[in-house]
Amino acid sequence: MEVILLERIQKLGQMGDVVRVRDGYARNFLLPQKKALRATETNRKLFEEQRAQLEARNLEARKEAESVSEKLDGTAVVLIRQASERGQLYGSVSSRDIAEALTEVGFTVAKGQILLNAPIKTLGVTEVGVRLHPEVDSTVSVNVARSEEEAERQARGEDVTIEAEDLEEAEVEAETFFEEGAEVEIEEGAAETADTEADVTAEEDKS
Repeated sequence: MEVILLERIQKLGQMGDVVRVRDGYARNFLLPQKKALRATETNRKLFEEQRAQLEARNLEARKEAESVSEKLDGTAVVLIRQASERGQLYGSVSSRDIAEALTEVGFTVAKGQILLNAPIKTLGVTEVGVRLHPEVDSTVSVNVARSEEEAERQARGEDVTIEAEDLEEAEVEAETFFEEGAEVEIEEGAAETADTEADVTAEEDKS
């Protein structure tokens, strides 16, 4: 399907460009979101008549987005989640979670504006993009931790997770400790048994 873009669409084109896209993409996204019009003769004429107004509206929206971007860019939000010792979350952090966290600190952001390719599934600090306008992006810092204290440590660049190798080494050390402890108990028990047997023998000899 051929459509007329009503705003800049990444990897497609600029406002006013006539581009060919898949029918499903047009029907499910571009047309209902009013980001494009079907490229009919009527719509082409309508667009040309309203081009000046659309460009002025876009310019105003871009300036507002740039103003917000100056404040939003570099903002850090903390999300507290449960996770394993290795840092794997029991769940994940989605675009909706990040949008809600940004809204809580004073920015009106929709989940669709969060540029997250896949949900965050591990502890740590992740830089995430936010699209405020087709031509204006910001970057925020998402700090996923198990506690506020842990988040502060991560913000300083510390690694709060236990690496797989360290965890395995700790498990081996623990197993060795308990095995050695058991051997000592067995040896002590054997020594006590031997002493008891010796005492019994001595008593029998006396009698």
